[in-house]
Amino acid sequence: MTGFRPFLAKEAKEIVHTWRIWVLPLILLALAVMSAVTAYLLPALLGGMDLGGGLVIEVPDPTWVDSYAQWAKNLAQIATIALVISLGGAVNGEVRNGTAVMMLARPVSRPAFVLAKVVASLVLVLGATVLGAVVTFGLTAALFPGAPLEPLAAGTAVWLVLALLLLAVTFLGSAWFTSALGAAGLGLGVYMVISIAAIWQPAERWSPAGLTTAPAHLATGGSADWIWPVVTGILLAVLVLAGAVAVFRRRELAA
Repeated sequence: MTGFRPFLAKEAKEIVHTWRIWVLPLILLALAVMSAVTAYLLPALLGGMDLGGGLVIEVPDPTWVDSYAQWAKNLAQIATIALVISLGGAVNGEVRNGTAVMMLARPVSRPAFVLAKVVASLVLVLGATVLGAVVTFGLTAALFPGAPLEPLAAGTAVWLVLALLLLAVTFLGSAWFTSALGAAGLGLGVYMVISIAAIWQPAERWSPAGLTTAPAHLATGGSADWIWPVVTGILLAVLVLAGAVAVFRRRELAA
């Protein structure tokens, strides 16, 4: 792939010196703090609340399970949406502003152009997620002494495979569509489809659909069939990225 390394270095510098270095890490950092603090304070906020008619909300004492469950929920909802939206313009944004034409004339091959962006984005997602997980563990251990690390690490690792798959789908959309909204819509649409598919137990057990449910089960100390969802999720992500490269090879680069 001609020009992969220099273009990857260019992408890394852009991430470090632009808003991208802040947005996703700050979102995941905020979710980490919210997860532990919300779990700790919820009983105090809701416990004993009188709804009238003799109905009183009784909230059991929180544990590390509540904190990790909230983290997994935040990953599945807010973090997933933020990931897809932030990557919607990764390729088509450079096509629209003319940067793609200039970079490909240096020369940088089209596969190198796409894959360098994928690698740089994946490193950012990985770093931001690890940061969020470390903060979640630290706060949870401080608020709930004895909180184990293994469930949190397992649930977060499986979510990262889902993030890889959605990253690949969003890059395919960005290489295909002219708008960032269309690419983000494709990513969110695929996420909705596999989330619904997870209702069917064979799909949850044997396909990437299981990536939408396994993180929450694992993070809270439960069990989940995660091996085949991880394997098929990684394989599908690779195939989708190959599709993104193929689509971009044939794309007209006029803005």
